[in-house]
Amino acid sequence: MKGAISPSAFVIAAALMGGSAFSAVAQSDSSLDIYVVDVEGGNATLFVTPSGESVLIDTGNIAPAAAERDAARIVAAARDAGISEIDHLITTHWHNDHFGGMSALAAQLPINEYIDHGPNADPREIVDHFLENIYPDLHANAAHTIVAPGDRIEIAGLDWRIVSAAGETITTALPGAGETNPYCADFVPQEDDPTENAQSVGSVVSFGQFRLAHLGDLTWNKEFDLMCPINRIGMIDLFIVSHHGQPSSNSEVLVHAIRPQVGIINNGTRKGGQPEAMRILYAAPGLEDIWQMHFSLLSGQEYTQPGMFIANLLDDPLTAMPVQPIALPPPGPDRPDPPQHNGPANWIKVSAEEDGSFTVTNQRNGFTKFYNSR
Repeated sequence: MKGAISPSAFVIAAALMGGSAFSAVAQSDSSLDIYVVDVEGGNATLFVTPSGESVLIDTGNIAPAAAERDAARIVAAARDAGISEIDHLITTHWHNDHFGGMSALAAQLPINEYIDHGPNADPREIVDHFLENIYPDLHANAAHTIVAPGDRIEIAGLDWRIVSAAGETITTALPGAGETNPYCADFVPQEDDPTENAQSVGSVVSFGQFRLAHLGDLTWNKEFDLMCPINRIGMIDLFIVSHHGQPSSNSEVLVHAIRPQVGIINNGTRKGGQPEAMRILYAAPGLEDIWQMHFSLLSGQEYTQPGMFIANLLDDPLTAMPVQPIALPPPGPDRPDPPQHNGPANWIKVSAEEDGSFTVTNQRNGFTKFYNSR
């Protein structure tokens, strides 16, 4: 709930954010505030209700320096929102870029409830070590909830529905949804994803007439399971774009059927934004704008947004974006590191009203755009 943050958390966050993050206006008494936090191609999204109740989805990257950096950036957003604890932490799935900053964050902010989909379906040494030796201690003195599709998270003023978890999806439509999905007829499946991405905890959240979807890294074939033969979600005002804007997610059966008014991509400079995904996003019926956490070198000039919609620059900014998208380097020990961005980081903030209208603000340049209720 709202309150003061510890001096140590303030010092760490101020150092990494250059002090600039704390000048923003505090949350209004009527809005649902959503901070899409820059965790360098990972995921962290903070929700704060008008009463000050908070939900955080994911905590960024796991490498020690990255975990401290990402936790400090989340703390900075929490301070801007006027909260001193996290009431509910949802970990969408057990990949390093989604749970990695959890321990560092818990050392700075109390976390009252830990929510996840259950056991890891994609065994990896670093993940299994965390789940066996660290995670139990983190939630030992807090609530720990394993969710399933159809569950609700009780948050005053919000209708928070779990629509996917542990490889399963809801089988009945949410209220107001359930129409036949015309995009199912042309769906072409990809190879099944055996990783944790397909296990993602997906949420659909309503605040009065405002609705958003955040599906973690839910992948292409699971989107079909969720959305076909009927659209079980309905229309969405804000889509926190799945899987960092990668083409292994974000199929037409999802993106075009939910008709998002605005999309926000928590991408990296070389993670997400490929033309195959961007073409689908840009063609979504009713879409007004896409906002991005970073310029994507994978987009080139054809498939990226104007700079006013992009929150972060590189430590050594490019003098020009490549006209053509670059090819993603193949994995392996010789793969070059992506361009660095470890300096001051900026979030994208959404302030939504119960009438369905909302504003989106780019912290980097102060650019704000208002969206009317549909």
